[in-house]
Amino acid sequence: MGNKNLYQNMRITIVAVGKLRQSIFSQLYGIYAKRLRWEVRLREIEPHNSKNIKEQQRQESARLFSLIPNGAQIIVLDENGETLSSSKLASWVDSKIQNGSKDICIVIGGANGLDLNIFPKSHLILALGRLTWPHLMVRGMILEQIYRVQQILSGHPYHKD
Repeated sequence: MGNKNLYQNMRITIVAVGKLRQSIFSQLYGIYAKRLRWEVRLREIEPHNSKNIKEQQRQESARLFSLIPNGAQIIVLDENGETLSSSKLASWVDSKIQNGSKDICIVIGGANGLDLNIFPKSHLILALGRLTWPHLMVRGMILEQIYRVQQILSGHPYHKD
């Protein structure tokens, strides 16, 4: 990969529907947040309760979009997104860093998903496989992948191909 100094000042922001609170899910998130050398921020919103699913998706997506840092590379998690290997995700992140990006924002929707029309500037729509995962668990899972990306980019043997 490229110049290691480029990787030092990365910021990861996760914007998500729902609150992590104290639980096994927050413990999983905490494990990887502590391991990361990159700055990581978690910004959460309460779910928007509506009988109209499309309206709920629109409201939650708009609120999440407003929390995305200016200039961030946006990764939207969606079950219909691309499925990448960890190495391919590391290459994607590396290409963004090589082009001067310092911020990556990961968007996690609520139980009814996201209104993808709100995210026309998303840079990657990513699926964590085709299985359905609890949204609170996804925070820890995606942070583990970001940690793995960091390790791949630094040449650390954490990741085995």
